[in-house]
Amino acid sequence: QVHLMESGGGSVQAGGSLRLSCVVSGDHSKKAWFRQTPGNGREALAAIDFGGRNTWHNGFDSVKGRFTISQDNSKNMVYLQMKNLKPEDSAMYYCAAGRGAFPPLPPRASDYTYWGQGTQVTVSS
Repeated sequence: QVHLMESGGGSVQAGGSLRLSCVVSGDHSKKAWFRQTPGNGREALAAIDFGGRNTWHNGFDSVKGRFTISQDNSKNMVYLQMKNLKPEDSAMYYCAAGRGAFPPLPPRASDYTYWGQGTQVTVSS
């Protein structure tokens, strides 16, 4: 069984930064960050394989270049560094883990079996 728990969310003003953290325990081969707003599906933001050789970041203009995934396997941690935050970044942020190949890309929520409970990010203008 794989367990995940996010932390680091909160309220921040537009233009600010946050680093989300997620502790991941158990056997897995890939991790990802998603976000979700009410009434919408989960949007993939970034993904990384266990060895760190492969990463993927959302290339849409809405997030491109502002979010960066990293990990520290010695600490069972995965991170999402977010900068230049905008009000439209307000959402529930989830980390996820799965087994199997790193593709397909972009990551789909259905490709990840294990999920944390989420951490809320609120960006005020």
